[in-house]
Amino acid sequence: MEKGNQTSISEFLLLGLSDRAEQWQLLFVLFLWMYLLGVLGSLLIVVAIGSDPHLHTPMYFFLTNLSLADICFLSTTVPKMLINIQARDKSISYVGCLAQMYCFMLFSCLDNFLLTGMAFDRYVAICHPLHYTTIMSPRLCAWMIVVSWSIGNLNALLHTLMVVRLSFCAGNKIHHFFCDLSQLLKLSCTDTLFNEVLVYVLLVALGVVPLTGLLFSYSCIISTILRIPSPGGRYKVFSTCSSHLSVVSLFYGTGLGVYFSQTSSTQTSGKGSVASVMYTVVSPMLNPFIYSLRNKDMKEALRNVGIVG
Repeated sequence: MEKGNQTSISEFLLLGLSDRAEQWQLLFVLFLWMYLLGVLGSLLIVVAIGSDPHLHTPMYFFLTNLSLADICFLSTTVPKMLINIQARDKSISYVGCLAQMYCFMLFSCLDNFLLTGMAFDRYVAICHPLHYTTIMSPRLCAWMIVVSWSIGNLNALLHTLMVVRLSFCAGNKIHHFFCDLSQLLKLSCTDTLFNEVLVYVLLVALGVVPLTGLLFSYSCIISTILRIPSPGGRYKVFSTCSSHLSVVSLFYGTGLGVYFSQTSSTQTSGKGSVASVMYTVVSPMLNPFIYSLRNKDMKEALRNVGIVG
């Protein structure tokens, strides 16, 4: 193993979504609008929740943190891509690339844990309503956020430190619009076996385990809902978690699309980049609209602050 980073590369080239110059302006306008919609939508969610005392509950506490994480998630990749398109410059510095990779892994991991925490909240509210206030105490909610941030930072730090030790001598072209870990490993001329093992181990620990918990929560929720005799009662209870279920489906659906595109042999053809757009841009952009359009309490809060007529 090399001692420290022996790379002679000072920057990487982000090839982006298209190598056709005539498409760059269209991509710039499209991604600028998606970025602004996502950031402004998430900010409105935060403002609405903060201004309405009725929404100062565990579920909306997690939603506030999810909205802030989505803003950071969008800001990790999109602004740099917009700058590169406008400047007709595909370069990103070595340090900037590592920083972008770190932030991407941090906020994707954070989103994962926050969605799991929100699923647990719905599980307690529907399956154990009499003990809800006791179980979902402010102390527990705060600890869940602290643990999510801590694990997310540790995961990102481990991967970043393992990349720092690598040498890059197989070119500096990244077939993506941001610094993706899998693409960096392909460019390394150092043995990446340990990096790849770490990726799969942490994927199971931080991806599969929370997903299993989320699926368990919803299996219990569905079982409880089906035992409600009244169709109206079933619909009313289900409506309290329908927005979250939609966001979960979007997050994991696009995430699985990215995973399968990376494992296919056509990753460099651009399919992986397109799948990643759904995961890194479209999913966080749609989250605030899903919660505001399908949630009666959120629409009322937005109306109270004068955002919705």
